Amino acid sequence: MKRWSFSNLMLWVGLAFIYLPMVILVIYSFNDSRLVTVWGGWSVRWYASLLDNRQLMGAVMRSLEIALYTAIAAVALGTLAAFVLTRIPRFRGRTLFGGMVTAPLVMPEVITGLSLLLLFVAMAQLIGWPAERGMTTIWIAHTTFSSAYVAVVVMSRLRELDLSIEEAAMDLGAKPWKVFFLITIPMIAPSLVAGGMLAFALSLDDLVLASFVSGPGATTLPMEIFSAVRLGVKPDINAIASLILLVISLFTFLAWYFTRRAEDRRRRSIQQLLDETRPERDPRPQPEVA
Repeated sequence: MKRWSFSNLMLWVGLAFIYLPMVILVIYSFNDSRLVTVWGGWSVRWYASLLDNRQLMGAVMRSLEIALYTAIAAVALGTLAAFVLTRIPRFRGRTLFGGMVTAPLVMPEVITGLSLLLLFVAMAQLIGWPAERGMTTIWIAHTTFSSAYVAVVVMSRLRELDLSIEEAAMDLGAKPWKVFFLITIPMIAPSLVAGGMLAFALSLDDLVLASFVSGPGATTLPMEIFSAVRLGVKPDINAIASLILLVISLFTFLAWYFTRRAEDRRRRSIQQLLDETRPERDPRPQPEVA
């Protein structure tokens, strides 16, 4: 019989502490009562009422749109920054550039949000843009700190790549940009997907930065939930949170599944290539040398 060790016990306690509130949230999203803490039976009325809550659904769509744009921009900027830091070992200002790339990781969001707010106000006074704060300013703010996370993820993958493959392609006449798009990008595709998912989740979850740089008519889902919680948690908030958990869990599973299939195909291709290039042994017995 397997005995429970202290490390296994703490592992399960930690997992329960993280995921048990989510399970309770999903269960209470089917509560028929208007009071969140009072169980009134099973019902899906709050899921149906989401269709009539235009303000909440508008915040959801707005947050998803900003998160999608943030993930695309953060992957592009983070990949370029990671490529510069890993493939160009020495250039003037490299230490400063590396510090600026990773600074958002340790910078308090309050400081970042206040700095971006002052920047947007100063730009509006100098050049007249942005005329008002809204989805564009939120997207810029989210891209600013999400790019740092993408850069760290992609850098770890770039350091593990075998440069001989890229060098062989360039020796055969391929130009650097072609090597980057046809060889480097496919090899770091799992890290790009992971970085994009991380940037999407960070943007969808952000409250502090959006509170600083948002304007009228640009309320995101975290801001909407935070303002509603002040007056008490409503059952429809549990419903929308459960739907978000379902969608994110399904998307994460699909991304893991297709990434694993692609990695398995790549390993089989490499093994097949090694088997084809390995010299065949002569099955006839070799004569003994006296």
